Amino acid sequence: MRDQARERNRRLSAAGRDIAPLPEVVDPVRRTRARVSFRSFCGVYFPHVFTLPWSEDHEEVISHIEHAVLRGGLFALAMPRGSGKTSLCERAAIWALLCGHRRFVVLIGPDEGHAVQMLDTIKTELGTNDLLLEDFPEVCYPVRRLEGIANRCTGQLFNGKRTQIVWQSKELVLPTLAGSTAGGAILRVAGLTGQVRGMKYLTAGGESVRPDLVIPDDPQTDESARSLSQCQTRLSILEGAVLGLAGPSKKIAGVMPLTVIRPGDLADRILDRDKYPEWQGERTRMVDAFPEREDLWTRYAEIRTDSLVAGGDGSEATVFYAENREAMDAGAKVAWPERHDENELSGLQHAMNLKLRNEDTFWAEYQNEPNAAEEGAIEILDADAIAGKINRRPRGEVPLACDEVTAFVDVGQGMLFWCVVAWRSDFTGYVLDYGTEPEQRSGYFATTDSSLQVLLSAYPGTGIEGAIYSGLEVSVNRLLAREWKREDGAAMHIGLCLIDQGWKTDVVHQFCRQSQYAASLMPSRGHGVTASQKPFGEYDRRRGDRVGHYWWIPRAAGRAIRHVEVDTNYWKTFIQERLATAMADKGSLSIFGGKPHQLFGEHLASEYKIETAGQGRVVDVWKMPPTRPDNHWLDCLVGCAAAASVRGVAFGAVTGAPSRRRRVKISEKIAERNGLARSR
Repeated sequence: MRDQARERNRRLSAAGRDIAPLPEVVDPVRRTRARVSFRSFCGVYFPHVFTLPWSEDHEEVISHIEHAVLRGGLFALAMPRGSGKTSLCERAAIWALLCGHRRFVVLIGPDEGHAVQMLDTIKTELGTNDLLLEDFPEVCYPVRRLEGIANRCTGQLFNGKRTQIVWQSKELVLPTLAGSTAGGAILRVAGLTGQVRGMKYLTAGGESVRPDLVIPDDPQTDESARSLSQCQTRLSILEGAVLGLAGPSKKIAGVMPLTVIRPGDLADRILDRDKYPEWQGERTRMVDAFPEREDLWTRYAEIRTDSLVAGGDGSEATVFYAENREAMDAGAKVAWPERHDENELSGLQHAMNLKLRNEDTFWAEYQNEPNAAEEGAIEILDADAIAGKINRRPRGEVPLACDEVTAFVDVGQGMLFWCVVAWRSDFTGYVLDYGTEPEQRSGYFATTDSSLQVLLSAYPGTGIEGAIYSGLEVSVNRLLAREWKREDGAAMHIGLCLIDQGWKTDVVHQFCRQSQYAASLMPSRGHGVTASQKPFGEYDRRRGDRVGHYWWIPRAAGRAIRHVEVDTNYWKTFIQERLATAMADKGSLSIFGGKPHQLFGEHLASEYKIETAGQGRVVDVWKMPPTRPDNHWLDCLVGCAAAASVRGVAFGAVTGAPSRRRRVKISEKIAERNGLARSR
């Protein structure tokens, strides 16, 4: 009797867990049409998401997504903020799985939280969308029967067999039913910098399945977009781990929605078809052509601003636009005319309101063409251009016309950075070599990585001061004991090597005093002189002082060794202009070798400059971004140039040499104009 009761309970339990029979497909024709057309799939099953007519840009993007899912390939798209690119990609994942086009889809967000949100959206559609339930019951009906309770997955049956459905926070496996093309399809999410490598799924039948479609959604954050090293790290993950998810000798399909935040960020690079042609980048804009009547739109802006300042809602500006709409619309072309708020009359008015609200944000997030002068008068150097300014000379070879070699060692907590440059008398420079102590095996690294705090581990048994001293010994001996061969075979030595004393000053001074190369060493300290401060050249000289071109060697006071003060603001501008000078021109600065020096270029492009004025002068002030990227080789190159000046390299011979600009007063301009008028 107990056995019979147990069997009866088992049958009742199985009957309660068995979801058979399956509802019939309501509209097979509609389902067939949607299966082969992504546009039809979006329009038919998601009218609550895509409420406005498609624009021409949408049509083109949808076509590219469809091609990537059905036929493979990679596609990157940058659309204006709010254009639905993420919604399109979420529905592309649903379409690929439900229709059997792809078996294993991976959603990758800039972080895991973002990716989980996308998965939650997809879960909601599969569990609540009645139109999907009507035409894809083999997937949506078993999902509905879970009633949001993931624990029911293990016991769910269909005609006595387990459906094998998985409904977890980071992974879905669609139910396996007889005749279903979507049975066993997998959807998994991850953050770009999380656990991406080696994804695979072992089916109930023992088959190992690897991803065949990847959707990285906006794989950068505002913070990472402003960090050259983070951009490069994320690009490396995309090119390596993500595109390698399909496994050896297999290509993966990919769709990647993007937002360009600043020039040269991850999105801007991926969308460049010359650099990344395999991604087939597409960049769309909110406004393709701006209106001709700027005067009317200026008046519109004044009316709108006055209304908002007075506590209004800007409706007076809308009235003005309505009265002058034909003239104000002339010459303009908006990519999506139907996109505007209820209190706006057109897509153009909506775009212009966004532009008036914040112009930098408008150009970045709605035009996908961010201003290079973001955050005021900031200029950001092009790391790629710097990295690619190579002269194809052998590493360490001194060009024939050079008669001076200088070096600089930057002392940091994690390691020492150094650089060696050969100079001609006209300040044409050639980077001969650069590196670190201890040496790094990886060609790309950041000192923020905890694994790179290597000075102490490289010199066991020492404190930080002892490790720095030992590192300086190794670095300086390597550089100053070496004979740097010139093209004609002449042996040259480093004339002056500066060592940064900004951190652990006493250790640096002790080393420079005790080193066997003391005659060629000098501690150095950087000081960014601003427009309101007195330049070194205007200092009151005391006996023993030596003042040069934006550097100053004060007399030794309380120390047995002298050091050099360097105006880093001036010399950073100087280095930038030398890098911008054409290769064959006087004063050009180039790098050895035949391949781009990516990490070196990023160090040199790590800071931005702001033009400031004071005391009748205009001065470039160099600053670090909030993300504080590595700038050590920039400091080294600045030190090498200043050392060359100390050694007597003739600055006056440089064409286009940077100078402190004098601010001209309006009164002087008026007096000059009046004088010219009288002379006539």
